[in-house]
Amino acid sequence: MSAPRPPGWPTVVPRLIAADSDGLARFLQSVFGAEGEINAGRPTELVIGGDSVVLVSDGGGQREPSTAFLYVYVANADETYARALAAGATGLEAPLDTAYGDRRAIIRDPGGNTWQIATHRRGGG
Repeated sequence: MSAPRPPGWPTVVPRLIAADSDGLARFLQSVFGAEGEINAGRPTELVIGGDSVVLVSDGGGQREPSTAFLYVYVANADETYARALAAGATGLEAPLDTAYGDRRAIIRDPGGNTWQIATHRRGGG
C-alpha cells in the first residue's frame, strides 16, 4: 500500500488560492525564504523552514480566491516583519513579546492572507 501523501509532506497542507498566485508565491519566497519553483497551470509547491509545505494557486478557474490565517515560526520575527512590510504587506501588529514566550507580529499579505510571524524565545504556558 502506498503512502497517502507525497514523501516528506505533512498531513495538513495549507492551500492558498489567490488572484495573483505568482505574486503571492514570490512574496512568500522573499519574506519567508520559501523554496520551490513557481508553476504555470498547477499549484506552486513551496517549502517554508524546511518542513512546512504550502500550495499556492489561482484556483484554476474552479475556485474563488480565499484567505487564510497562518502562524509561522521564523528565526527573527522583527526582521521578517520588516521584510514583509518592504514586500508590500500591511502591518496589523508590530512585533511584541507574548506571555507564552513568542515574540510575534501580524501582517496581511497583498493577497489578503493574515500571517502571525513568531520567534519562540522561552518556555511559556
